[in-house]
Amino acid sequence: MANYKILDAGMLDAQVICERPRQQLPERVGMNSPAIDVMTDLRKVAPMSIGCDASLGEAEQRMIAGGIRLLFVTNQYEHVTGIITSRDLDGDRVMRRLADAGGRRQDLTVREIMTPQHQIEVLEMGEVATSRVGDLVATLKHMGRQHALVVESDREGRQTIRGLLSTTQIGKQLGAAIDTAERAGSIAGLAAMT
Repeated sequence: MANYKILDAGMLDAQVICERPRQQLPERVGMNSPAIDVMTDLRKVAPMSIGCDASLGEAEQRMIAGGIRLLFVTNQYEHVTGIITSRDLDGDRVMRRLADAGGRRQDLTVREIMTPQHQIEVLEMGEVATSRVGDLVATLKHMGRQHALVVESDREGRQTIRGLLSTTQIGKQLGAAIDTAERAGSIAGLAAMT
């Protein structure tokens, strides 16, 4: 029989977190760099999620703890039912909801403020993989969005979320802020008129 050594064991420290996969994106990109160089690849980075019944305060704390600005809202089966962003937490939806129904911000749930799944625009991984950073910037400005989800479809046509695009991340890598508010403002203005 082989001679194996016994490893020294210790006790787990308090407030330990689990290691999470990290994706190493290029520090600097240009508008002609491959679009994939600015995409958070969910095969390499675990997404953070929250339940729809969580409070806005809980969502905010999870974003702060994770150093992120978007949470996937999931049900008990881990199906994505929506997204909530840091901008949503203090944005127009919160103010409208409070004006319409009354109450206090801390009483609102993620469900009341999130962007539901059926309203989320997505980009196809195949197209993103063959595009440039400038194409993504133009697309996000056109959409009036700070974030875009990137999806892949399997042979049966079922989508999975493969990646996440963020104007904050792209701007950091480009070395210049990306403003999508002008288009978003015009969309909001159109919506208010209808």
